[in-house]
Amino acid sequence: MRSDSRAFQTLVCAGALAAAACGGSSTPTTPTNPVQTNVVTISSTGVSPKTIQIAIGSRVTFINNDSKPHNMTSDPHPDHSDCPDINQVGFLVAGQSKETGNLTIARTCGYHDHDLPATTSLQGSIIIK
Repeated sequence: MRSDSRAFQTLVCAGALAAAACGGSSTPTTPTNPVQTNVVTISSTGVSPKTIQIAIGSRVTFINNDSKPHNMTSDPHPDHSDCPDINQVGFLVAGQSKETGNLTIARTCGYHDHDLPATTSLQGSIIIK
């Protein structure tokens, strides 16, 4: 009976080790620090920086450096209701820039390209502090 018990313990330990190895690290990943800027640039590779931090009451300028038009709006899609001041940017042709309205509430606002809502490279956030 001892050999069965020992075999069971070995099997349990081996399973636990395999689960730990396959499960990845339990250490949470640190999110990228937001960039303190009021400018978001759109290019063929997406928006940059992805996350910015601005002061309460500020505006953000979106610059379209891509050869394609983009339609930048607030999350969630398709309502665009979280931060309506972002919706003032709207449709940007290549080379065009537009500003949001004054962002006056401390919060995090997500945004995306309305015409390409699932394209993660065209999604970002604005932290208002």
